[in-house]
Amino acid sequence: MTPVDDGTWSADPYAYALRTGRGPLFLRRADGWLLLLEVERWCAEADGVDLEVLRRCEGAVLDVGCGPGRLVVALGERGLPVLGIDVSEAAVARTVALGGQALRRSVFEPLPAEGRWGTALLLDGNVGIGGDPRALLDRMAQLLAPGGLLIAETVTDPDVDERVRVHVTDARGAVGSPFPWARLGTPALLRHAHRAGWRAAGQWTAGGRCFVALRSRSRNSNAVTGSRRARK
Repeated sequence: MTPVDDGTWSADPYAYALRTGRGPLFLRRADGWLLLLEVERWCAEADGVDLEVLRRCEGAVLDVGCGPGRLVVALGERGLPVLGIDVSEAAVARTVALGGQALRRSVFEPLPAEGRWGTALLLDGNVGIGGDPRALLDRMAQLLAPGGLLIAETVTDPDVDERVRVHVTDARGAVGSPFPWARLGTPALLRHAHRAGWRAAGQWTAGGRCFVALRSRSRNSNAVTGSRRARK
């Protein structure tokens, strides 16, 4: 298990932005590179691109890094069992206030219904959680039912595959604590997923955003692999 986050996402300026529903908010690398975070979109209702993702969901859905809860709420309105998790107290509070179910929990902590979720979501950059794609993919496989569906959002640049340390900052000059993060284009995510035993189930772009669908290994495939190894 990766150590639980130190609370970076619970502290100002991220919490402040979620409470107000407004940015600007950035991820900043040590070299000064900035990534604008889409706070206003996260705090709005699910848009058409989001809804296309949600139409692909199967069974009970776990939204990892649910943020202010737009996807949790939209899934609940469609009658799907759904739980959001986030390490940010402000994110969980906003999700619950909107009528969604959410827990303040890291994905690497014990979670309800481990091994039984039909779909898991890693959207809005959350494929970067923990800064170690392989560790995160292994953890997602533990959470999903055999053959379960993982939908992840990747960066638009296909060549990106980086592990960095970043912090959150805003226009007021507030600065959060540094933490590890990863950024992956679709080819990089597919490479990591293949090595971790996932099966590619689709990829698409919409509204300037990129997505990948992956299937976790089924019990049958595990059994076959084990029997083949036993015969060698």
